[in-house]
Amino acid sequence: MSDVVAEKAPSAVTRPAPQKRSYEWTFATAGSVLLAIAMVWLIPPYASDLLSGGVKPATIADPAHTIIGDGGDSTAQAWLIGWDGHSLLHGFQGLWATNAFYPDRYALALNDSLFGYVPAGLIGNGVVAAVLRYNIIFVLAFALAFLGGYALLRQLGANPVAGALAGAALAYAPWRYGHVAHLNILSTGGITLAFAMLARGHGWSLTKGFQRDRVRPGWAVAGWLVAAWQVSLGFAVGLGFVYLLAVAFLCGLVGWLIRGRPALGRRLIIGDLAGGAVFAAVTLYFAYAYQQIRNLYPNVVRSWDYVAAFSPKPRGLLVSPAFSLLWGDRHEDARAALGNAPNEKALLCGYALYLLAFIGLFVSAWTLRQRLLLLGGTIVGVLFALGTNGPTYRLLYLYVPGFDGSRTPGRLILWPTILLAVLAAGFVTELARTAREATLPQWSAAAARAMTVPLLILVLAEGMPDMAHVATPVEPAAMKAAPAPMMVLPSDDGVDSNVMLWSTDGFPTMVNGVASFTTPNHQAIRDVMQSFPSQPSLDLLRQWGIRSVVVVRDRVAGTPYEATVNAQAVPGVTRQDIGPDVLFTLGN
Repeated sequence: MSDVVAEKAPSAVTRPAPQKRSYEWTFATAGSVLLAIAMVWLIPPYASDLLSGGVKPATIADPAHTIIGDGGDSTAQAWLIGWDGHSLLHGFQGLWATNAFYPDRYALALNDSLFGYVPAGLIGNGVVAAVLRYNIIFVLAFALAFLGGYALLRQLGANPVAGALAGAALAYAPWRYGHVAHLNILSTGGITLAFAMLARGHGWSLTKGFQRDRVRPGWAVAGWLVAAWQVSLGFAVGLGFVYLLAVAFLCGLVGWLIRGRPALGRRLIIGDLAGGAVFAAVTLYFAYAYQQIRNLYPNVVRSWDYVAAFSPKPRGLLVSPAFSLLWGDRHEDARAALGNAPNEKALLCGYALYLLAFIGLFVSAWTLRQRLLLLGGTIVGVLFALGTNGPTYRLLYLYVPGFDGSRTPGRLILWPTILLAVLAAGFVTELARTAREATLPQWSAAAARAMTVPLLILVLAEGMPDMAHVATPVEPAAMKAAPAPMMVLPSDDGVDSNVMLWSTDGFPTMVNGVASFTTPNHQAIRDVMQSFPSQPSLDLLRQWGIRSVVVVRDRVAGTPYEATVNAQAVPGVTRQDIGPDVLFTLGN
């Protein structure tokens, strides 16, 4: 996507042959995927076995019958992708209502939709297909995060090793492992890739600024389309992306005016208008759906006290989530001191990244002004990520639409991570240039690699994950036999995640569903069903047209629904034992 910048001086810049550039991106893409497979799936079991002295024997997980994460939220996200594909096959009928959360409307908007992954949802049917496709997309999300970071830094003017280091820092930053069950949070590669494409399309880099002869309108259009795709995944990270992209566009416009409005070319202007229109249309479409949730359920807005409960402390910047191979166990006590939801408050971007970015403030391929701007942006981004523990988040909460519905401010650490990666890449690029100049020509390339590749390996080693691969629960036979609409008991956020995954086998209409916000209808039926088959519970079921109730025996023990497994049939309700579970069917 960008030419190789070997030196700071223009005279030392050579334009690679087109075939060489093509090979670079072929290798970069393939390498990103292979690295993600190794980092997420293959290497961690053996590394964990080595670090534990054999206490954790190496075992490669089965991608069709285990799922990455805690087996809770990750199964609900696997359902989301499956539902998107199922809806597309049926002409998007009931897309926003979904088969879950019955009878609520716009239920898909209770979560990030992950709609951008809809093509994958077209492949296969049932639980095994849902799990397999989720695991594949999970790995590809890391690959895209690496490739996007690499592309952005190459376009800005970094050398290949520096670009790879930035990609590694962005894909495998330890804080990301606090969201192993949240594919919507891990899917950030489209952000950096869109910025890279837009910068290339507009002929802009950090090292050379705007170059009219480097304008590529097609890349600009591609950048807008990738940005639209990123937004379609959801607003958890997409909301900040939309605002920052708008700010970047305004800054570019102001810069263009200040420089005397240099000619851009009609094709670029048309491309920006067309691509920007698509981006705006996609953003507004999803924003409209999320606004419907706010209209239907005003309580979805988070209170300031609620946000405070999930706001990270400054020391969280030095603490790793549990799923980091290197730091997870070592930071257990420090993590516990962060309070509730400690993994989401652990914001470690990587000690190696911190060090390289710090050196990059003083030794860099970027100008002093650029470094100061990157430093300022990093500081501001960190203050926002601290939520109520920082002085600036209230501005977002009160005055920027959408942020008052965000649960976890710590997710904003993504933006400081990007800026730190740019600072670190500036240092690595300059280090490579210095090594070349200090070495005989025939040894210059080898000297540059010898100085910089170990830094890349250091970032990758620190970013090694140790993620759990949990066996997926088997769908109860009673659920397959139940007429829809149905409800599965017990119903809580943990069990309903699994029920949503089970429902990918045919997508029957059901009450069960889990989101970060529980609607009044959903809570009301959960409460009344604790006394099933009492008359109030039967009245509500009939009022909503629910035809069956499935009780999963091995899940009800110790829950408020425990008595339902031994409930007998009452007039108008039949009981059928199917395996260990029970199916209650309501008559008319």
